[in-house]
Amino acid sequence: MAISVVVIGAGVGGLVAAACLAAQGVRVTLLEAADQPGGKLREVLAGGQPMDAGPTVFTMRWVFDELFSLLGQRLDDHLHLEPAAVLARHAWSGDAHLDLHADFEASVDAIGRFAGAADARGYRQFCQRARRIYRTLEQPFIRSQRPGLLQLVGRVAWQGLPGLARISPFGTLAAALAGHFRDARLRQLFGRYATYCGSSPYQAPATLMLVAHVEHSGVWYVDGGMHRLAQVLAAQAARCGARLRHGARVAEILLADGHAAGVRLAGGEVLHADAVVFNGDVGALAAGHLGDAVRAAAGPGAPLPAQRSLSAVTWNLLAHCRGQPLLRHNVCFSDDYRAEFDDLRAGRLPRAPTVYLCAQDRRDQPRTVHGGPERLLMLVNAPPTGDSRPPTPEEMAACQHSTFDRLARCGLLIRPESAMVTTTPAHFERMFPGTGGALYGPASHGWQASFRRAGSRSRLPGLYLAGGSTHPGPGVPMAALSGRLAAQRLLADLASMRRHHPVVMPGGTSMP
Repeated sequence: MAISVVVIGAGVGGLVAAACLAAQGVRVTLLEAADQPGGKLREVLAGGQPMDAGPTVFTMRWVFDELFSLLGQRLDDHLHLEPAAVLARHAWSGDAHLDLHADFEASVDAIGRFAGAADARGYRQFCQRARRIYRTLEQPFIRSQRPGLLQLVGRVAWQGLPGLARISPFGTLAAALAGHFRDARLRQLFGRYATYCGSSPYQAPATLMLVAHVEHSGVWYVDGGMHRLAQVLAAQAARCGARLRHGARVAEILLADGHAAGVRLAGGEVLHADAVVFNGDVGALAAGHLGDAVRAAAGPGAPLPAQRSLSAVTWNLLAHCRGQPLLRHNVCFSDDYRAEFDDLRAGRLPRAPTVYLCAQDRRDQPRTVHGGPERLLMLVNAPPTGDSRPPTPEEMAACQHSTFDRLARCGLLIRPESAMVTTTPAHFERMFPGTGGALYGPASHGWQASFRRAGSRSRLPGLYLAGGSTHPGPGVPMAALSGRLAAQRLLADLASMRRHHPVVMPGGTSMP
C-alpha cells in the first residue's frame, strides 16, 4: 500500500514538498485554505489587473533548476526567465541615485562615481567577503538539514576556518558595513539586506552580507510575474500525482499513539495519513492553531513580538508616474535609517519610512512597456503587531502620506488611476495566523538565530516542517529548499522504519 502524506499549506515549501513526495510514489494530499496556491507568493487584483503582492525578486535559480531536474523536467520548459541587467535603482533625493548592475565592474564604476574611489574599493572587498561567506555556508548549511553549532563547525573545519570567524556571525551587519564604506548612504543600501529576512541591520549578524553574492549570481524577471512560479509548482505537484485542495482550512493535526496521523478540517472532515508536513509559520503551532497536542512540536513557544521578524504595509495600484525614471526594482531611502528601525523596534510604523517600489511593467530600461497607467507594488516595513496592536486608521493615513512624500522627495510623482489594495500587519496575521503579521518567521538577530530555527523534523514523530520560518530561512528559494529537505527527511525516516520496503522513484531512482 502506498504511503500517504498530508501537506498543510500550498506555499512554496509545501508545493515543493508535495511534488518531491508525489514523484517518489507517495500518495499526497495538499491542503490550502486560500483559493489559490502560493502562500505569501500571492497575487491580487487592483484596477482589474493582476499584480504580484508578495516576493518580487527571483534569485538562486539553481534551486529550481535542480528541483525540476529531480522531477524529470526542465525549468525553462515551464517558466520563461530573463536575466536582469540592473538589479535595482536606489534613490535618496531627486538628484542622488545609484543603480547596481548584474555586471560587477559596472557596479564598481557606478559606486566610484557616486561615492568615490575609496568606497569603490570597499565594495570590491565587501563582495569578496560576501562570496567567501556564501561559499562557506552553501554545502554544510544552506543545502543541508539544519546542523547544530558544533556540527557546523565540524563541517566547515576542512576549509581551515578558525572557528566560525570567516562567516562573520558575531558582529552586526551595520558594524561590518562601516568597515567597508565611508558613505553612510552605501551603509544604508547594503544594510537593507537584513530586511530580506525581516531583520534590522543593527541587530542582524554580518553573515547576511552573503545576499550581495546571491544577487550578483543572478536576478531574473519572470514572465507572468512571480505568482506564475507558484502556479507552475502547483502544476508540477499535480503532474506527479499530488491532489491539491483549495479552500481547505486545517483545524487540527491528529495524533495516534503519539504520532502525527492525519488532520481534521474546519468543516469536520478527517483525513488519515502516515505523516504530515506542515508548511506554515511555526508560530501557528505554538499558538495552538493546529490543536493543543502539537503546540510544542516545533520547539520553544511562539516568538515573542520582539523576537518576530518584520511585517509590512503594502499598496497595489494602477498609477501614472512622472519624474524620476523607474526600473523594475526601486528603493527610496529615508533620511535616518537608525530612526526608522528604532520606530519598528518600538512597535510603531516608521515616521519616515524607506519605500520599496516594484514597477511590474518595467525591466531594465527607465520606461514603461505601454503608455498608460502601470502596475505598482509599494512596500514599507512595519512592526509584527497585527494580533496585538494593529495600525489605527489614523496611523495608516500618516504612513501612506509619508510614503508618497518620500517618493516625491526622491523625484517621483505618482497619480493613482485605481483604488489601492492595502495590506497591513493585521491582514497578514489573518492570512498567516500566529505570526502577528511577521513575514519571515523569527528575526535573524544575534549569532544564534540560525540555530534556533526549527529543522525539517519536528519534535513530534510523523510531523515535518517546511516554510520560511524553518531552516534554511525565509525567501522563495530558501522556502523551496525547506520543502525539499522536509521530503528528504520524511522519506529517510520512513525508509529506516521499513528497511525491507524502500521507497524509490518510478524506474528505480532513489530520492537524492
